[in-house]
Amino acid sequence: MSQAKLGDTVSVHYTGRLEDGTVFDSSEGGQPLEFALGSGNVIPGFEKAVLGMSPGDSKTMTIVSDDAYGPYFEERVLVVDRQQIPPELPVDVGGQLQIQQEGGMVIPVVITDITDAEVTLDANHPLAGEDLTFDIHLVAIG
Repeated sequence: MSQAKLGDTVSVHYTGRLEDGTVFDSSEGGQPLEFALGSGNVIPGFEKAVLGMSPGDSKTMTIVSDDAYGPYFEERVLVVDRQQIPPELPVDVGGQLQIQQEGGMVIPVVITDITDAEVTLDANHPLAGEDLTFDIHLVAIG
């Protein structure tokens, strides 16, 4: 039976959980995730976990944060004066905004705290700093 290797397009069903068991994403009940191994379209640890699997294989793999969404960086948390947020934009904890840096690069941020005077924005990926456990089932290669 063939094994998944770099360059192969694979289809997998997966369930991702945090260390406390909370499910943060799953393809179960929907279409399998399809991607090319080595393309960089999924986190590095997930690709490594699928390499060498054969169709029908299942495994559970814990991926450390460095091979997932990276470490959490405090310097990516920004506190801005509330007056800097345009009044037409909704400002709610958990809401997402985009900020534009000098040079034009756009960065997605999540609002994590709001006071009368300030808004706290976090540019870290929501899963940064988290070790993630995935149940992976390889559906098909090719």
